[in-house]
Amino acid sequence: MTAVLLQASVLCAAMGLLACPFAYRATGRARPTLAVLLDFLTAAGLLRLAAAPDWQGIATAAAVIALRKVVSGAFGRAGPSAVRPRHGGHPRG
Repeated sequence: MTAVLLQASVLCAAMGLLACPFAYRATGRARPTLAVLLDFLTAAGLLRLAAAPDWQGIATAAAVIALRKVVSGAFGRAGPSAVRPRHGGHPRG
């Protein structure tokens, strides 16, 4: 089970790196792209922590989560509601 969780964490981190160009292409902005990457890295860190619950894993997961919070605060809200249409018009039309 531990090997499966470790492989899943590596796959999750790789998927985050692969998702970044698509997120940037969809939004045209760095803030949501960085949020997508950090969310995938948070998930990978938590998977790794589930596989090997030690203090180094806890520190790594906490560091990624803290970085996500700092980046979100520095750039403003980086959630899905922060994604605006590129054309600058009203979302309904």
